[in-house]
Amino acid sequence: MSTQPVLYAYNLPDYTIFESLKDFDYYIGEPDNIYIVLGRSNNIEGAINCENVKKDGIITLKRPSGGESVILSPNMLIFSFKQKSDKIQNPANLFKLINSKLIENLSKLGIENLYSKGISDLSIGEKKIMGSSMFTKNKTIFYHGVLNISEDVELIEKYLKHPSKEPDYRKKRSHREFVSSLQREGYNLTKAELTTAIENSILEIREAFID
Repeated sequence: MSTQPVLYAYNLPDYTIFESLKDFDYYIGEPDNIYIVLGRSNNIEGAINCENVKKDGIITLKRPSGGESVILSPNMLIFSFKQKSDKIQNPANLFKLINSKLIENLSKLGIENLYSKGISDLSIGEKKIMGSSMFTKNKTIFYHGVLNISEDVELIEKYLKHPSKEPDYRKKRSHREFVSSLQREGYNLTKAELTTAIENSILEIREAFID
């Protein structure tokens, strides 16, 4: 009997905005369960601890965007936006723009030592608190990110293997050494406060596209 969990196509609520007819749309919300989401180039055996995932019945999905595998949980916020544009910027420049807006608005909540790290991470100091990915199709950008509010990093250690690729600042650290949460770093912010900060960031990014 196979120890591999079933792998499903990414179908969480944020992806419905990509299918909409709007040129611009966004979604911010908390996952309704624990999910594992593989990046486009990931495979199950290389990315996750299959025995633990299957034993606990964790739903496993594969997204069309790049990056490494992530855990989603109700103790996190996922946020996505889609923008149709005839002039799609270089992804590195887009990630830089997005992270600068997120840092600006999250800093207004009192969060200190926020940095844009790797390709598209946000960190507090050297600890990752947010990851993101992006893909483009038919002149449309789809971006999605996940911010760890209060999830225990032991959950990540339990289900995910060490990624096959890592940003320089990770320095081969394990999940428990590398990943943190806002709560773990001393910030007890409400989801409503964080949602407003993220929404403001997305709308400011939208303005940059219009300009």
